Amino acid sequence: MNILILGATGFIGSAIAARLLADGYAVTGLARNPDRARVRQPAIRWILADLEKMTNVADWASVLEGQHVVVNSAGALQDGLSDNLAATQQRAMIALQQAAKPAGVTLIVQISARTDGAGSDLPFLATKRAADMALAASGLPYVIVRPSLVLGRNAHGGTALLRALSSFPLALPLIHADSPVETVAAEDVAAAVSAAISGTLPSGSDIELAAEERHTLADLVRLHRAWLGLPDAPVLSVPPALARPVTWLADIAGHLGWRSPLRSTAMTVMSEGVSMNRRTPSGLPALSAAATLAANPSGVQDLWFARLYLLKAPIIAGLSLFWLLSGLIPLLAPSQASAHFLPLMPLSAAMALTMTTCLIDMALGAAVLFRPFARRAIIGMLAVSLVYLLGGTVLKPALWLDPLGPLVKVLPSLLLALAALAILDER
Repeated sequence: MNILILGATGFIGSAIAARLLADGYAVTGLARNPDRARVRQPAIRWILADLEKMTNVADWASVLEGQHVVVNSAGALQDGLSDNLAATQQRAMIALQQAAKPAGVTLIVQISARTDGAGSDLPFLATKRAADMALAASGLPYVIVRPSLVLGRNAHGGTALLRALSSFPLALPLIHADSPVETVAAEDVAAAVSAAISGTLPSGSDIELAAEERHTLADLVRLHRAWLGLPDAPVLSVPPALARPVTWLADIAGHLGWRSPLRSTAMTVMSEGVSMNRRTPSGLPALSAAATLAANPSGVQDLWFARLYLLKAPIIAGLSLFWLLSGLIPLLAPSQASAHFLPLMPLSAAMALTMTTCLIDMALGAAVLFRPFARRAIIGMLAVSLVYLLGGTVLKPALWLDPLGPLVKVLPSLLLALAALAILDER
């Protein structure tokens, strides 16, 4: 049986893909970067596709050819430069449903969420709800799976934030610390999908997945802290009003393409917590949070990830500010900034070179803030820094001894750029 997975490179989708491969199915995945996905998961057949551009029935014809089941685990939290929720979570899904029956698809498994409660009118849940309703009315065989907060060996979004918060030194700053949070293991979500495909879950099923116990957010963060091997720490309850500047900045970052779990949608949903309306059907596994973490012992890489996760934003912002200022400040006194070049070239050429380097610096500082351009901007920063170091060493080696350290200061900026490049990937 051939199975197409949307979102197969994601946190949940990759767990589903691993389970279905183990079950003996032939799996195809959609990816924006299929070459990289193929290296990580060579057993999957990969197709280059972007759901945002697949909003018409005709867009699905070649993708669905020969597929018997479609599993949709794709999704995003909030609109931004990298995500269009109406396109990917609603219009593309409805186009898929309309194309599925003529293509011979016998089942669609939709990974959704509980779409009522806090934030139900926000695009994240509204688009999921519209796609779910369209699927239920389509006449196609379907199963809708609504997991609670998903935990697993890997982490993304809310689960990554849990790890980051749990690694804070001295105290754990939490908003909505007493909100209830139910969890489910990624492997249990994959098991539910497998059950849907095998027919154990009948067509038309609409199920919620959650372990029996319910934690508060504070308890869950403490559980992750122990998992990381860190001593217990007191919870510092932060009023939601004090977190609004952070949420505001996270929303701005979202418009630049960065998918922060601190955006307003997540904060709205968390104000009520993550809890389900009904119990997981009998016969499906539902590991507790403690059992899920115990089954995946942490290593030093998890501690590094947790500590670096919330540093990523200030690292990118600091790198941007450094390059913007390094380009702007010389423009305030261009004659003085050009003085270093005067022994080597005429004043006009020195001024032109100064202006050019300043504009390059500012362009790189601005570009790194935009997620689609960040990698190329950081590589540009590294290349330009090396050119500055080489040029300064050859043309005016005395700059290494300058009390203001114009060349020495390039070295920590190189290290900061390398650190940003190392933690840039999101999945």
